[in-house]
Amino acid sequence: MNKLSVLVSCEFSGRVRDAFIKKGHDAISCDLIPTESPGPHYQGDVFDIIDDGFDMLIAFPPCTYLCTTANRSFLNNPDRWQKRLDAMLFVHKLMNADIDKICIENPKGVISSHIRKPDQYIQPYDFGHCDSKMTGLWLKNLPLLKPTHTVEPIWKIAPSGKRMSVTHWDSPSTGRPEMTKLRAVTYQGIADAFANQWG
Repeated sequence: MNKLSVLVSCEFSGRVRDAFIKKGHDAISCDLIPTESPGPHYQGDVFDIIDDGFDMLIAFPPCTYLCTTANRSFLNNPDRWQKRLDAMLFVHKLMNADIDKICIENPKGVISSHIRKPDQYIQPYDFGHCDSKMTGLWLKNLPLLKPTHTVEPIWKIAPSGKRMSVTHWDSPSTGRPEMTKLRAVTYQGIADAFANQWG
């Protein structure tokens, strides 16, 4: 096995970082907030360390201004337009980092229409979690991620009759920071698949 140096950007949970460390690789997470799991972590701007000789970058840019579910809030709102532009430029810079292997992960949104379409979409229910959350992977020099354990998703039915995934039911988009953090954590089955298949 070739030991890799892996940078996991925009990750406070340490879940992907720790999956690679368990496989014998050197990995560090990076976020503007502290890690919630003890381990190698840089608290600050990812571009402070992105040129430090990493073999792989896995990045989870915040989707607040990148997903399409909040498009109605952009109507006549130049402040949100600017924030979306800033978010897009951040993603573009990550994609073009001087690192051999790159994965950018984000829910279905505007990256596909403003930069390029993802190489694949994955679902948590293909990695052992009874949840549905269509997520795109933009890849550079990495193979497509293969499903590891497909299960039936569980659905919740809102009073309006709308069908919702467990994640969206348990952590509604209320603008509360704790809900945003809950949605941001990578599913363990996907984190393990990253490390097992790409490590």
